Amino acid sequence: MPQARHQEKVRRLLDSYGRTYAEEAGIRLRNTPQPLYRLLVLAVLLSVRIRSGIAVAAARALYDAGLGDPKRMAAATWQDRVDALGRGGYRRYDEGTSTQLGDGAELLISTYGGDLRRLREEADGDAGALRRLLRKFPGLGPAGADIFLREVQGVWPEVAPYLDGKALEGARRLGLPDEPGKLARLAGDADPAVFAAALVRLALEKKTPGQGVTG
Repeated sequence: MPQARHQEKVRRLLDSYGRTYAEEAGIRLRNTPQPLYRLLVLAVLLSVRIRSGIAVAAARALYDAGLGDPKRMAAATWQDRVDALGRGGYRRYDEGTSTQLGDGAELLISTYGGDLRRLREEADGDAGALRRLLRKFPGLGPAGADIFLREVQGVWPEVAPYLDGKALEGARRLGLPDEPGKLARLAGDADPAVFAAALVRLALEKKTPGQGVTG
């Protein structure tokens, strides 16, 4: 039965790739201001053409430097942010990203009191509105907004299922339906953010997926 085969592929996918980028960056994602802000920063870092491992390391370095909330990010000097990004290996884009992170922190403070839950309230349950509001942050283009929404859907359930083009690419690569509703049903009770991240990781994998996932 195709349904059973698809569900088995999903199980293997989650076993092999089931880890969010927030988790990899050490973010214990909850619907509270600091982890949501750290996710926003991670989404900015992941938006450029750079290996995800470097972006994750840079996000950790910023947090280790005490820049885990918008007030401290805005108060830090441009050089402080550049230095932290450099310690994470984020050197090619460090100067421009430092400016974007500082400006973005100030925007978050002035518009939403430093709390992304207020942005969520403004969107009133509309994922499209959320995406448009997120894109107002410097450095957060379409890809970055998608990254944030893929990762946040586990704590903002009105967003789910959020499976963007990159996640659907992973689904096609695995021979699964590329329609979000059908995919969500195949995932069952799996965390939607973990499922989306697993599909994206598979899509980004350069070598042919192993038989353990596709078989």
